Amino acid sequence: MMTAPPAIDWDAYFDEALDIFQRYLRIDTSNPPGNEWRAADFLEGILTAEGVPCQRYDAGGGRVSLRAVLPGDGSAGGPLLLLNHTDVVPVEREYWEEDPFGGVIRDGCVWGRGALDMKSLGVAELMAFLALKREGVPLRRDLVFLAVADEEAGGLYGIEWLARHHPDAIRAEYVINEGGGGVTELFGVHRPVFNVAVAEKGPLWLRLVAEGTPGHGSMPHDDNALERLVRALYRIHTWQRELVVYPLLDEYFSRLRRAGIFRGEATPEALAPVAAEDIRVRALLTNTISITMAQSGIKHNVIPGRAEAAIDCRLLPGVDPDAFQRQLEEVIDDPKVRLERVFAGWSEPSPYDTELFRTIEEVIRQHVEDAVVVPGVTVGFTDSRVFRNQGVVAYGFSGGLDTPELLRTFHGHNERVTIESFRLNCRLVYEVVRRMCAA
Repeated sequence: MMTAPPAIDWDAYFDEALDIFQRYLRIDTSNPPGNEWRAADFLEGILTAEGVPCQRYDAGGGRVSLRAVLPGDGSAGGPLLLLNHTDVVPVEREYWEEDPFGGVIRDGCVWGRGALDMKSLGVAELMAFLALKREGVPLRRDLVFLAVADEEAGGLYGIEWLARHHPDAIRAEYVINEGGGGVTELFGVHRPVFNVAVAEKGPLWLRLVAEGTPGHGSMPHDDNALERLVRALYRIHTWQRELVVYPLLDEYFSRLRRAGIFRGEATPEALAPVAAEDIRVRALLTNTISITMAQSGIKHNVIPGRAEAAIDCRLLPGVDPDAFQRQLEEVIDDPKVRLERVFAGWSEPSPYDTELFRTIEEVIRQHVEDAVVVPGVTVGFTDSRVFRNQGVVAYGFSGGLDTPELLRTFHGHNERVTIESFRLNCRLVYEVVRRMCAA
């Protein structure tokens, strides 16, 4: 039988968490180049001051990941791994209202690159880890804190590198990672909905390369590489892909329907008008393609001999990236435009009939009035894929509760999180971890 939790001074706990969070945001780990060693140094300093030994994993070039363990007796099963990544996406400083690496508090929010993705959850996981260490509570399973490099570029120097070179470092029964969280409004209904991500779409990053005949701009011809590229991109842009209600989404929509948040049937036909208006729903139901970069030419009056573009494809669970790439080639229908694969990933979904999912549901409902908890699909991709493909249960779970408007700053300008959301995140993550691990 689980003992009552030790008394915690939550105000002091949160003040400490907020201070760590602000200092963490001031560490620039933009990827590229990453420089995650800076974050590893910062986190290691905090952990070693608490008497917790850390292990560093250096993939080279400063791409350092960090691991710490609180040992348990194993009576509850295998380790619970608190996974977070330390790198962030780059910023365009000229569009920010505050210093993206200032950790500034303004208007009740903490501003900075990584505030949502994902230094806030990383700190919440760190604080849960530290609290259990300080309380000296006997643990029924190992608790692992793992801060990894290079997630934003696919994990070649982070989780993928660890899986190849240090597989024991990522051994776990359960993983809590990014990809889920709470939103204050969904489908126009103001009610807290927490998405626990049990699956995610697979990334397929491709480079389109068009080649042709260079020449003088005053003499147009039919073998202009840039024109070939533009035609190819137009065909991709206008390619109509079918809507698919992935089986897991039946449960997602069913729970929302019972809660009065979603009205209607969860069929492709019924959801088509919703997807036409809501980019989030469209991303849940289709294999998406975003054109993200393009480059060509050396001078205004020179027809280029080569043109390139980058496309970011996100595939529904179960979609074979090789088959999708062949479909793209048929859509482009130009032998002088080739597709080069930059990165691909996929994963099977985790089951949601587990002790961890039930614990998350219980904690959320006890702490957030009228909350709805749903199993969902992350439209982005995360490091969870590596664990899921090894049969490990990995969930995207954050205790934060944010407005749709703030969530749109994810990877965008003026990324920020409210102080109250961060406070709730710390509280819920701690409570889930305690119930999963404490004797």
